[in-house]
Amino acid sequence: MNDLATPVEPAHLARHDLALREKAQALLAHAGVTIDGNRPWDLRVNDARAFARTFAHGSLGLGEAYMDGWWDADSLDQFFFHVLGANLDEQLHDFDTLRAHLRARFLNMQRGRKAFKIGKAHYDIGNDLFAKMLGKRLVYSCGYWKDATNLDAAQAAKLDMICRKLQLKPGMRVLDIGCGWGEALKFAAENYGVSGVGVTVSEQQAQFARELCKGLPIEIRLQDYRNVEEKFDAVYSIGMFEHVGWKNYRTYFEVCRRCLKDDGLSVLHCIGTNGAPSRPDAWIEKYIFPNSMIPAASQVAPALEGLFVVEDWHNFGTDYDETLMAWIANFNAAWPELSASNPRYDERFRRMWLYYLSSSAATFRTRRDQLWQLTLSPNGVPGGYRVPR
Repeated sequence: MNDLATPVEPAHLARHDLALREKAQALLAHAGVTIDGNRPWDLRVNDARAFARTFAHGSLGLGEAYMDGWWDADSLDQFFFHVLGANLDEQLHDFDTLRAHLRARFLNMQRGRKAFKIGKAHYDIGNDLFAKMLGKRLVYSCGYWKDATNLDAAQAAKLDMICRKLQLKPGMRVLDIGCGWGEALKFAAENYGVSGVGVTVSEQQAQFARELCKGLPIEIRLQDYRNVEEKFDAVYSIGMFEHVGWKNYRTYFEVCRRCLKDDGLSVLHCIGTNGAPSRPDAWIEKYIFPNSMIPAASQVAPALEGLFVVEDWHNFGTDYDETLMAWIANFNAAWPELSASNPRYDERFRRMWLYYLSSSAATFRTRRDQLWQLTLSPNGVPGGYRVPR
């Protein structure tokens, strides 16, 4: 009889689970993590099937096992800090990760109607969720914590720094590529006296931004950034470049150059990796940010050539760890109200969202990912550019 068709006896199954548990513990020991230990970052196993699922499907299996309640850790961000710091993910080779890498490498998943998928899949989840999580302003990107002691102050400092980097003055007209809920445009209009246009691929964001910016000289469009044709005094994007895709980086910068006046400035605020390019995480790709990827410097620099002078390349990636931990605190505090008001926010969603935020915090804490702000000029600022910090 074919062995694959033979039912596995319970004793054999137990031995199989025990062998996988021992394999997992040997791997986790390199990260200082113990299975069923008593430290906040130790792994607590609720279902032995978690081992087979993780070894078979890598990060996707680990994440789905957590969503299904098969394992826990008292401090999820500390667990990931240990695991990622020891590069344990590089020890797991699975088809799901390979497939995500190949799709990102060879397919253009951010063109045409595909560009709008991220809006519906992530940013249209619910304004109620983001309003509770993000704080006073719906700013879904890294705050600037240099002199800030809380999330709201860090976000205001980030927005103000971008305005200063752009050297905004009253009467200027600005373009916000991927404007989100309109908070950056509102801040710039109220504090620097500018007018502007914001484009987004999220219907819910566009509706919210139009209401938020009502009465200000701001236009919000549900539009692909590639279709913008007008000239502006300044062009920027905050947390949008991660959805552009490496095959479109050159196009993105060409649009910025086309839309920017010769004496204008552009700021690109985005996550960046110091690892290999075009390697999305399979779990993040499936559950959080479909068709997205973190750019590498080796991809960004060639896309700029002949279009812009890089006046400044600012990295404050560790501030994203603090931002994400503040979002986790807000999310946990708001969860009873969120779960009671919307059936979509069930226990599996809660675990998914915490897994996403916690693993992301650890990624920045281990310095695997960075937060970049590039300040660009078409021809170089005469006399040089003095960098605001």
